[in-house]
Amino acid sequence: MDISSSAVKMVELADAGKGTLRVERYAIEGLPKDAVLDGNIANLEAVAEAVRRAWKKLGTRTKNVAMALPTAAVITKKIICPAGLREEDLELQVESEANQYIPFALDEVNLDFQVLGQAPTGPEEVEVLIAASRKEKVEDRVAVAEAAGLKALVMDVESYAMQTAFELIRQQLPNDARDQNVAVVDIGATIMNITVLRNGQAIYSREQQFGGNQLTQDIARHYGLSAEEAENAKRTGGLPDSYEAEVLRPFMENAALEIQRAMQFFFTSTQFNSVEHILLTGGTSTLAGFEDVVSSRTRINAMVANPFASMSISPRIQLKKLISDAPALMIACGLAMRRFDE
Repeated sequence: MDISSSAVKMVELADAGKGTLRVERYAIEGLPKDAVLDGNIANLEAVAEAVRRAWKKLGTRTKNVAMALPTAAVITKKIICPAGLREEDLELQVESEANQYIPFALDEVNLDFQVLGQAPTGPEEVEVLIAASRKEKVEDRVAVAEAAGLKALVMDVESYAMQTAFELIRQQLPNDARDQNVAVVDIGATIMNITVLRNGQAIYSREQQFGGNQLTQDIARHYGLSAEEAENAKRTGGLPDSYEAEVLRPFMENAALEIQRAMQFFFTSTQFNSVEHILLTGGTSTLAGFEDVVSSRTRINAMVANPFASMSISPRIQLKKLISDAPALMIACGLAMRRFDE
C-alpha cells in the first residue's frame, strides 16, 4: 500500500511458481486535496477512509499490508562493523553509531538495520545500512492502516520499494543494465524525485519542485476553470482540440527541461558523465508521447516503467488499464514484493 500525496495505491501479488509472480488485484483511490502534505498525513480520517475504499475496491481477504515512508522522512547511513558479531552485539554497535548521525534522541525514533555484506575493506568487516525515522511518522501510517481495519507488517522506505520494483524492469534493458546508469524519474503531484541507479545501487538522488499539479494549474488558467474542474478534465478528457498544442505540449516540454536540468546536476556533482536510460514513473509519465519528448530533449533513451511486464495477470484485471496505471504503481509493486520474504 503506497500513500502518495494524491492517491492510495494497493497492489496484491501472488507467487505463480517457477520464480514468477502474478498480479492478483490492484486499486487506486484518490485522496482529498491536502489530506497528505509533503509526505505527512495531515488528515488521518480522510486518508483512512480512502484506504477503506481502496481495500473494498481491491476485493481481497488479505488484511496484512506492507507500507513505506517518504524517503525524505528517513535518515539512512552505511556504517562498517566487525564481521561475525552476535545479533545483540551488532544492535549495540548500531545504536552507538546511530547516535552520531541522528539529530533526535534514540527513544524518539524507530531504528532498523540490514547487513549488506562484506565491507570493501575486507572479510573482517561488514557493511551495515542503518535507517531511522521519527516515531510519529511511522505511527501515523500504522494508525491509518489500523483505522481502515488493516495491519501494517512492513514499514519500508519509498526509494527502496522503488528499487525493488526496478529489479523487474532491469530485465527489460539491454544486458540487464549492467554497469550502466539508469535515472528513475518519478513525477508525483508536486515533487519530482530523481534516483540514479547503477548495478542495483542508488548512486545519486535529488528532489525538484515540479509535478503533475502544474498541468492542472495550466489547464485551469488557460480555460478559466476551477482547480477541481481542471483536474477532472485532465483525467477524463473533454478539453478543446487546442489543448494538446497550447497546454499539454508546453507542459511536457517544461517537464523534459526539468529532467534535463536534473541530469546536468548529476553530471556536475558525481564522477559520471553519462546516463544510459531514463525510466519514467508516476502518473505524469503516462501522458501520450511524453517519453519521446524526454528522449529528444535529453538525447537519452527514455521509457515508461511497467514493473508487471514479466508477470502473469489475473483474468479479473483489465490489461490495458493496468499498463496505463503501471508507472504510478512502482512503489506499491515493490512493497507487495516484500511479502515473499520469510
